[in-house]
Amino acid sequence: MKLSRLIIVLALLLAAGAAIWRFSRPQEVALVSPRRGEAAEIVYATGIVEPRTWAKVTPLLRERIIELCNCEGEAVEKGAVLARLDSRQPEATLAELRARQKLNASDYERIAALVERRVASEQALDRARSELGQIQALIAGQETRLESYVLRAPVSGVVLRQDGEVGEVAEPGTVLFWVGEPKPLQIEAEVNEEDIPRVTVGQRAVLKADAFPDQALEAKVDSITPKGDPVAKTYRIHLALPDNTPLRIGMTVEVNVIARVASEALLVPTNALRGASLFVAEDGVARRRDVKVGIRGTGNTQILEGLNESGRVITPFPDDLADGTKVSEKGR
Repeated sequence: MKLSRLIIVLALLLAAGAAIWRFSRPQEVALVSPRRGEAAEIVYATGIVEPRTWAKVTPLLRERIIELCNCEGEAVEKGAVLARLDSRQPEATLAELRARQKLNASDYERIAALVERRVASEQALDRARSELGQIQALIAGQETRLESYVLRAPVSGVVLRQDGEVGEVAEPGTVLFWVGEPKPLQIEAEVNEEDIPRVTVGQRAVLKADAFPDQALEAKVDSITPKGDPVAKTYRIHLALPDNTPLRIGMTVEVNVIARVASEALLVPTNALRGASLFVAEDGVARRRDVKVGIRGTGNTQILEGLNESGRVITPFPDDLADGTKVSEKGR
């Protein structure tokens, strides 16, 4: 019995010693030193490359396409015919109206002659005049309607894109042609309403395009729409592209508008922060510090107050570490 009790006591002592050793052992952490560098405040958006001057050509009615110019990539003048829709039915209606006009005009002339000879009344002449005027108004309306069957270039420029085929039925609002000037180009982007106060005309933007992953592309904020979209909660901005940009019309790009830049800023990894707090290692002990944060980026964040260049910052922020815990640097 005495031997068994002795064994149990020894086991407890060993367990207690192991626990004391484990809890007294410094926790290993990764440490980094703050560095000086450039901090940039970025406003992110996505956009599409488009010409500065261009227009869409869409049909106003549902009808079959009977003629296309096949002029994609060619220059056209304003008013040039790009396509025609099947207009046989409205043309037949116009021919019928003109025949009725001819008959009504003949009746009007006959009644006018009878009125001069005092054989017909002025009321009959007024009625004939009214009927003739109604037919003339119907003809004018039908002629205007027939213009809708001809799609014309709204501006002078190049046919940037042509869709649709002869024989297809064109739907109202479907874009069949894009006409405009290939240069200069711009980017139309949407910025969240909470970010738009930080965007101003003239700011530089860095672009990222999948078509040119290794090229540094830039643009400049050219205009900001005065009214935002209350549903999407965004504001439209336009960014001017340089003439030598490799970007093409219709490409999508990621836009990083540089709202503010701080030179020689004191930087720490952004993941070392939780809000405005971080941990530093001082004499082998973790100390939590509240700091004043400046420009916060995805990789690094500017520290304005509460930390100096000689500090050793624990990264990433250790959620399971208490203030005053003993620590040691990993790898040492």
